[in-house]
Amino acid sequence: MIVAVAASSVIAAKAATTTIPIVFVSGDDPVSLGFVASLARPGGNLTGSTFLTTELAAKRLELLRELVPAAARIAVLVNPDSAATTEATLRAMEPAARAIGMQIQILNANTTREIDAAFESIDRERPDALFVAGSPFLNVRVIQMVQLATFHRLPATYALREFVQAGGLMSYGANIADAFRHAGVYTGRILKGARPADLPVVQSSKFELVINAHTARMFGLAVPDRLLAVADEVIE
Repeated sequence: MIVAVAASSVIAAKAATTTIPIVFVSGDDPVSLGFVASLARPGGNLTGSTFLTTELAAKRLELLRELVPAAARIAVLVNPDSAATTEATLRAMEPAARAIGMQIQILNANTTREIDAAFESIDRERPDALFVAGSPFLNVRVIQMVQLATFHRLPATYALREFVQAGGLMSYGANIADAFRHAGVYTGRILKGARPADLPVVQSSKFELVINAHTARMFGLAVPDRLLAVADEVIE
């Protein structure tokens, strides 16, 4: 069997075989991308777990605006190599940004040097805040991203709590460990004889808001009481 992580890997695995079982872990909608026929009845040889990174983009933007109310221009850092994820994220963000009167500027990066270059552009353009889109590559550049955002004094929102634990300002998203845990369970069941078509796709249902209060103070931001009340974790 094959375990595939992220949309690009799932697309490649699906194109390679229609018979070998595939368990995926993805932040994208597996139905819209054609991985499965439906969440309840996947059909075919794929099943897995999804943690809805792209569907949460609009909510992340709203939370960022609530924490940084003066923000009017937002830089959005995406990975063009994760085309499906990037397109879905922007589809969700653009109408949400218009609705709350925000302008977004898209910056691309799929190497560490391009991340550095994106922040050089940010330094010239001086947006009010940064939205880091979820993608396999950007998700692992935690230290680089947090250090650059801090150096440029740029409030930023991320998809994973690991960024906030490293000093980033705010994250909102599913618990990725749970998604991988479900994938591990399904892998074991399939190796024992279960069919992917009979295993419903597991969809994350709990989403975590994590705020770094120390970073907020460093940026001169007062965390609203409402956010403090609903946050799953506030790091001091």
